[in-house]
Amino acid sequence: MTGTVGVLALQGSYNEHIAVLRRLGWKGVEVRKPEQLNDLGGLIIPGGESTTMAKLAEYHNLFPALRDFVKTGKPVWGTCAGLIFLADKAVGQKTGGQELVGGLDCTVHRNFFGSQVESFETELSVPELAEREGGQPTFRGVFIRAPAVLEAGPNVQVLASYSFPLSKPSTTDSSVVEEGKVIVAVKQGNLLGTAFHPELTADTRWHSFFLKLLTPNGEEASTSAAGPEKPDRIDLPVFVD
Repeated sequence: MTGTVGVLALQGSYNEHIAVLRRLGWKGVEVRKPEQLNDLGGLIIPGGESTTMAKLAEYHNLFPALRDFVKTGKPVWGTCAGLIFLADKAVGQKTGGQELVGGLDCTVHRNFFGSQVESFETELSVPELAEREGGQPTFRGVFIRAPAVLEAGPNVQVLASYSFPLSKPSTTDSSVVEEGKVIVAVKQGNLLGTAFHPELTADTRWHSFFLKLLTPNGEEASTSAAGPEKPDRIDLPVFVD
């Protein structure tokens, strides 16, 4: 099943990821139990409410299996809450915190961009994505109660950053957060993390980028991977505590 991608299906936008995988000609399967990780070619941890997802993962005893999967070297992609899961360290958490899978050498602020009403869309500069997947040099980032990477290790490749209003509090003391700028997409070996939701746009380039990590010699994931010039606008889902 090396051509099969698992999508953690505890909560959040897992159906949307599976739909994009289907568009690109790949099989996506829902993962809720440790044994369902066996023989997968890769894994997507979707966006949702990270604390709720962590509690459900703990209930199903998924954390040891998820950590083992990351250590296999198979590609794993975390979007929004999934990025939090993959980070080695998370700040801005609720009382008591939450368990993490880890693997990405970075510190993530769990709710950097604020509450649900502060969710937004913006054009992100993505030169690496455009070079590999074609299409426009920008990507429409959908941020829903999104995290951000505050610190990244030397082996972490920054794929996208976002310039935020200078009034944004308590962020400029980080060693890699320039004044008014924060990291929102990273790659480290087999691990990919995005603070935004590519699955909620019509542009499939991030999925194609991820799928090429599963294929030898970077073979094409799909001829439609570059996506449309102007992705369709869709309504944002509501994720609540």
